Amino acid sequence: MDFWQRYRAIDARDSRFDGQFYTAVRTTGIYCRPSCPARTPKAANVTFYETSAAAHDAGYRACKRCLPEAVPGTPAWNVRQDIAGRAMRLINDGVINRDGVEGLAARLGYSARQLNRILSQELGAGPLSLARASRAQTARTLLVSTPMKLADIAFASGFSSVRQFNDTMVEVFAMTPTALRATARHHRAGTAPAAGTSLTLSLPYREPFDPGIFAFLAVRAIPGVEAGTPTSYARTLRLPHGDARFSVNYDGGTPGRPLILTIGAVDLRDLPALLSRVRRLFDLDADPVAIDGALAADPRLTDAVVRAPGMRMPGAVDPQELLVRAMIGQQITVAAARTALTQLSAAGSPSLVPGEGLDRLFPTAAEIAGSGYTLLRGPQRRIDALRSAASALASGELDFGYGDDMPGLEAKLLPLPGVGPWTVGYVAMRVLGAPDVFLANDAAVRNGIRALAAEHAGNHAPSPDFREVSPWRSYATMHLWRAAAAPKTPVPKQNVPEKVMP
Repeated sequence: MDFWQRYRAIDARDSRFDGQFYTAVRTTGIYCRPSCPARTPKAANVTFYETSAAAHDAGYRACKRCLPEAVPGTPAWNVRQDIAGRAMRLINDGVINRDGVEGLAARLGYSARQLNRILSQELGAGPLSLARASRAQTARTLLVSTPMKLADIAFASGFSSVRQFNDTMVEVFAMTPTALRATARHHRAGTAPAAGTSLTLSLPYREPFDPGIFAFLAVRAIPGVEAGTPTSYARTLRLPHGDARFSVNYDGGTPGRPLILTIGAVDLRDLPALLSRVRRLFDLDADPVAIDGALAADPRLTDAVVRAPGMRMPGAVDPQELLVRAMIGQQITVAAARTALTQLSAAGSPSLVPGEGLDRLFPTAAEIAGSGYTLLRGPQRRIDALRSAASALASGELDFGYGDDMPGLEAKLLPLPGVGPWTVGYVAMRVLGAPDVFLANDAAVRNGIRALAAEHAGNHAPSPDFREVSPWRSYATMHLWRAAAAPKTPVPKQNVPEKVMP
């Protein structure tokens, strides 16, 4: 978007762009989200920033009226496969908190100095400033949503000390943590929970939101590791500092249609990573209006978009687990894959934070390579391929994750036995959030095309690879999968009078 497109968006107070850019006003010294209800500033006084960190570094403070940090993130980090997008995915996952700037740079194949220069040029802020903005956003969420102690919030958000936490909150919000907490409308008085007890947070997202993603996850849920319904999903998860358990519930009948995240247990140091991965799992930073507008222009998808506006693309909370699931699930049905994964899950360790019927963790690569593969049934070639991939993951020979791009992912995965373009594409969709993957050879995709073609009687002959809806073909794939899985409407029998023989 150029300056005037963004200016028109803030003049219209278009909430769709909240989190995608920030508006700084020189005369007030504050920055806002695009939908801020305050009077639209003069264009001459406005500077737009790609990130809140860039606004911080330029000396601006967050608006107390619109709370620009309390918004969904930008979908640009998935659309962009450049260094800036890859870095932001890793920063949001807490890599700088765990490994520092040097660790982030090493994962991306750059020196810390090179990375700082690239991010400063592309996003207006270096990696430390971007990480600080992410910590401030996490801290604000915890302050206004939970009764946690301030010290616990400081360390859970990734700050190295309470003093650093206090200074940052004052610098960013021009308010102390205590004053910021007092502004929360729904803050409930009570005693602060100790580490590892339940936390409940509301997850912001852009409307519309199609809850079909819950059904997608539910039919693939592995008993003991996951549980799902058409409006809820829960699972155990292994994070850098320990086991975690969470659930997400959707209430379409409540005003605002909230998505509520309940964290049953987590090491507070892992909280930023957990929040980031849950948001990626449910694709909560997507821009559904832009996506639906592009998809609906294809006559094959028009009716599907009308029936399910706001389709989301499921992400992954564990890249290694997703590769294993993809390798087992290729070329078999969803039900058969779930049966095989349920057998494999017996190799997983018992969860240290059991609850809600969830008592196991998905097996690690080492557990699969050691003996877990023996639990599988089916072609020996497929089992051997899975064992080989698990061994490479366990040894560190194969390492991939949220910071990869599509060419890098292909280079790492395609040499593996039993891994082809479908597997790489599926992993790219769910791990990288790559929005423009089209799985042309997928049987369900072909069935979905036939199902939608039966509804589309026009003479238009669009391309078979859906290139017209690029860069959103991953979402087209989701619609095709749903069309393929939809129950077929039986054709009613017609009452035809019997012929009377002469």
